[in-house]
Amino acid sequence: MSAVTGSDQALPPLRPSRPAGADLAQLVPGAPSVRLTGVSLSSRAVCSGDLYVGLPGATTHGARYAPDAVERGAVAVVTDEAGATLTGDVGVPVVVVHEPRQGIGAWAAEVYGRPAERLQAYGVTGTNGKTTTMYLLAAGLTAAGRTVATIGTIGAHVAGEALPMSRTTVTTPESSDLQALLALVVERGADTVVMEVSSHALALHRVDAVRFAVAGFTNLGWDHRDFHPTQEDYFEAKARLFLPGQSDAAVVATDDVWGRRLAQRVRDAGTPLLTTGEEGDVRAVSVARMPGGSQRVEVAVGDRGIGLTVGLPGAHNVRNLLTAVGMLQQGGVPLEAASPGFAEVTIPGRLERVDLGAGAPDVYVDFAHTPEAVAAALAALNDRRTVCVLGCGGDRDHLKRGPMGAVALAGSDLLVVTDDNPRTEDPLAIREAVLEGAERAKSAAAPGSRAARCQVVDGGDRRSAISLALRMAGPGAVVAVLGKGHEHGQEVRGTVTAFNDADVVREEWARLRRVRPEERDEGAPTWS
Repeated sequence: MSAVTGSDQALPPLRPSRPAGADLAQLVPGAPSVRLTGVSLSSRAVCSGDLYVGLPGATTHGARYAPDAVERGAVAVVTDEAGATLTGDVGVPVVVVHEPRQGIGAWAAEVYGRPAERLQAYGVTGTNGKTTTMYLLAAGLTAAGRTVATIGTIGAHVAGEALPMSRTTVTTPESSDLQALLALVVERGADTVVMEVSSHALALHRVDAVRFAVAGFTNLGWDHRDFHPTQEDYFEAKARLFLPGQSDAAVVATDDVWGRRLAQRVRDAGTPLLTTGEEGDVRAVSVARMPGGSQRVEVAVGDRGIGLTVGLPGAHNVRNLLTAVGMLQQGGVPLEAASPGFAEVTIPGRLERVDLGAGAPDVYVDFAHTPEAVAAALAALNDRRTVCVLGCGGDRDHLKRGPMGAVALAGSDLLVVTDDNPRTEDPLAIREAVLEGAERAKSAAAPGSRAARCQVVDGGDRRSAISLALRMAGPGAVVAVLGKGHEHGQEVRGTVTAFNDADVVREEWARLRRVRPEERDEGAPTWS
């Protein structure tokens, strides 16, 4: 396996080959006339002709890196009052703006030729289901004849072709990078963009310069409480996507109280709205499971019905389908033209099946990293004996670790707790928090219930835990490896090592097949 230090590897920034350019004096009142051809928030990603924006960060101020940015070709610097005292004499104009973050999107939009105005934009927000809904939307739009770009947790694509990005776990890029990326996808022929829009992006003004034709809301669960001080704050960040002027139409899942609150707010603002859910404008009338995990869903859209096949298992994916259908309806896309796309959708790391051949357990890899997502993934697979491999990330929301262990216990027969991306935290301490939540739930479970009978073990490092799960599962069982999904690296103490769950599953199964049966089970806990 290869290792690299740091988590942001140096790939060239994604930008159009012929940026429109703009004059700094036209973007910032009182600024000198300087011709700009790019905007960057990272001194390491600066290109010749860029405006460098130095913002305060978690550990230092970006203005400290203004000399590096200028050395790489920045022709002007914008920063706040605090940053102005840190830049020194860098030899280019330094402009002070009270709240520079709020202006970056508009500045970058002008520099890159207002690319969002040349795209029909769909934005999906919510705690869980954003990526799947985005893929379903893109598949439907493509089937209907659109050239679609997607931007989200799994990266950026145009017409299904991946664009090389340094990081693929940031859901919504910074506003400067987003505007450059939108200009690039326009240059590549896209007429439509589907984006995942995170609460961080909304709170940090990353999409302010994008007007969405349709905004969709999937749900609001427990996540990102390391960033949002309260659940109410988290909700209000999500709700920004539905403000008049940010989105022209809305689709809101009303299965939870947050969705119902949001729907009422959208109605009060006079924005065109479709709701989804049991009582929604778009609802599932019937659902039939098909071979291979596909589902046949009879969907009511207002007073009309349409039969759809979705190539993804689970009730949560029916809910994601309804959101996608509603958004297509709001975007004026004929459902009959779009519907063939739903059947072929596959998503890396979202209930992704890892085929190990005859005699092997069924293994699925999923990105589930919230209590609600863990419960949904296990419910989709839970008609057999189930082994769950679960980890939680470090340097993130500590409060969800115990609840994740508890919901995993409820949906498993064997729970193997392991590492996710510990980052700078002690991996053992993270595992202990998950184990404590599982054991507490087991103690409270009804005697004889599945939760009371579930065996819980500390599987140690992630490769060892996956190997243990495969050894213990046996034919006919299902193994759910949750937490990292599509990711191709694992970060431990500042070092990112190549690690992909699906690849490791295949490697460990091949290794186990070479080991004699009596050695294969050595050291494994007993389980039935």
